Parts: sequence; structure tokens; C-alpha cells
Amino acid sequence: MGSASKQSSNQSNKPSGKQSGLDRRARIAELRAEEQRRDRRNKVIAITVAGALVVGAIATGTWIVIDADNQRKADEARANAPVSGVQTFDNLSRTHVTTKVTYPQTPPVGGDHNPMWLDCMGHVYDQPVENERAVHSLEHGAVWVTYNAKATPEDIKTLATKVSTTQYSLMSPYPDEQGTITLSAWGTQLVLDNANDPRVDEFFTKYVQGKQTQEPGASCSAAQ
Repeated sequence: MGSASKQSSNQSNKPSGKQSGLDRRARIAELRAEEQRRDRRNKVIAITVAGALVVGAIATGTWIVIDADNQRKADEARANAPVSGVQTFDNLSRTHVTTKVTYPQTPPVGGDHNPMWLDCMGHVYDQPVENERAVHSLEHGAVWVTYNAKATPEDIKTLATKVSTTQYSLMSPYPDEQGTITLSAWGTQLVLDNANDPRVDEFFTKYVQGKQTQEPGASCSAAQ
């Protein structure tokens, strides 16, 4: 009797196969639900991060566009600003000639000129150059820097550095000019006492390939 009673009790405490199956399915469902919740959380995080990156990219792009536009406007304002002391000359002829030309300005700022221009891609000449070829370079939009014996070695070094780093410019000594330093563009001229004058930069900004250029985009490399 006692043995039979004990056996009966053990059988009643053991879960049935049907109950065990239900428990496994419930556990599996719980695990799947947890996995789905985790996936949803990851998607929300990913979307949030992506949104923040997009917003940041848009903000950065907008700032770059605005900054570039502001820079362009500032450059245009500097290029359009008048340069104090500049003289301008109108109605200059542009005929190609192979003879010497007598110019009314010293150095000349335009007029008839040689068919061959000078190298004006930042070329610094240590000897005087032909007026007629330099004028052709001015026609192409170059700024011509000249100086006489009153210019100091420091002046010459400063100007040479400016010219050598600026395309569409050239520099040469000009013993006969009245001013210490002269900056010339087509139909335009500025006389200065020294190379540290802030108008040097202003003149370059306004007249290197400026509105006075007769042949915009024409070559300034050495003529062949």
C-alpha cells in the first residue's frame, strides 16, 4: 500500500507532455516578442541618428553655401570699390603694329601695340621691356608693375613677391617714369611712393582681369 501511494504521488507531480509543450511555445513566443521589441528599438535609434546626420548635413551644406555666397559678394564689393588716386584714359586704339609707338603716358596704359605680348603669368623681368609688347599684355587683362631708381630693395622684393604669385601680372624696371612705383592696367594707372601702400592690393584685386580688360581670357603665357 505504502509503495503504491508513493508512486501515485510522483506521477501526479510530474508535468504532462501536453503542458510541457505549452510552456515551450510560451517561452518561444516571449523570446520572439523580446526580439521584435529590440529590433524596433534599434530601428528607432537608427532613424533618429540618420535624421540627426541629415539635419547636420543640411545645416552644414547651408552654411557652406551661405559662406561661399558671402565671400563672393565680398570679392565683388572689393573689385567694384574705387581705388584712390587712379587715373583713367579712354578712347585708346588697339591696332597691331611692328614699329615703335609714342605713347602719351609713361609707362603707357594702352594704344597701338606689337602683335606679340609679354609673358605676364607672374613674370618678374630684371631689365626694361618693350612698351609695345607690355601694352599687348595689358590688353589681355594684365597688371604691369614698374619702378625706378627711387624704389628701395625692400620695395622691389615686396612687389616681386606679389607679382610672382599672381597670374596676369608682370613687373619690370622703368627708369624714365616719374613716380617711384607705377601700377598700370589697360586705360588705368596708379602712382605710388612705396610698395607697402594698401592700394597695391586694391589695384590688383580690381584690375587683374578686371572690367577694363579688352580681351578677357586671352593668353598671358609667353607668345610663340
